Amino acid sequence: MHIVVGQIGRPVGILDNFEKGLERAVNGAFAKTFRSGLQPVELTSALRRELDTKAAVVTRDRILAPNDFTLLLAPGDYKRMRAMGPALTDELTDFVQQHARKQNYQFAGGIQITMQPDDSLSTGILHVESHNVKGDVAWVPVLDIAGKRYPLTKGRTVVGRGREADITVDDSGTSRKHIEIAWDGSHAQVRDLGSTNGSQLNGQPVKKAVLEPDSVITIGRTRIVFRVLPQASARQQRAAEPDDVTRRHDIDGFWQR
Repeated sequence: MHIVVGQIGRPVGILDNFEKGLERAVNGAFAKTFRSGLQPVELTSALRRELDTKAAVVTRDRILAPNDFTLLLAPGDYKRMRAMGPALTDELTDFVQQHARKQNYQFAGGIQITMQPDDSLSTGILHVESHNVKGDVAWVPVLDIAGKRYPLTKGRTVVGRGREADITVDDSGTSRKHIEIAWDGSHAQVRDLGSTNGSQLNGQPVKKAVLEPDSVITIGRTRIVFRVLPQASARQQRAAEPDDVTRRHDIDGFWQR
């Protein structure tokens, strides 16, 4: 079988608006933390280049891209990046997912992004290693609220101002039990619990509706984003050093249902 490896349909020049928007979102979220040294936008650029360079045409309708990435950073840069914890690696994973979807890339398994310090690198220098790793996927629903991520661990999760809510928001414009999010393992639904000020889904009033990935729920002044993070199964997860910052996800499957 002949496999062509290289850049697939990638124009040379300035980033298009789509990629600029993603990189601005990542960079803006952490700009106050990264005042010097390596910037998050440089991580997204490096991951994009690695995807485009290593993408391989397997068949007419299948372009296979690497799904296992190791980001080697200078110790100072690594320390700053690691301070952001899972939030940064989640943003980087979202970037990889979006770029792969736009370029019609496919993955053999879950996306894994690992950061490691490298004493041989100078501040501001980044090295990327990548591989294709086959594995299974487990789907993890989460709510992003005010910069925090809440995994949905139960079949029904109540969000509101009161202590009796599963997720409490500090917003006087919300009811004590404002909305309920239901998850059956593959599909999600939002239901307003008779709140005083009502709820919105993607800018429209809602009483009860199906939640698609990246849907935005608004209650009071609080913005809630529903996401589904396809996490690589334990069989794919390779052993990591205790100091590694690692998150694992995939995009194949959920959006094709």
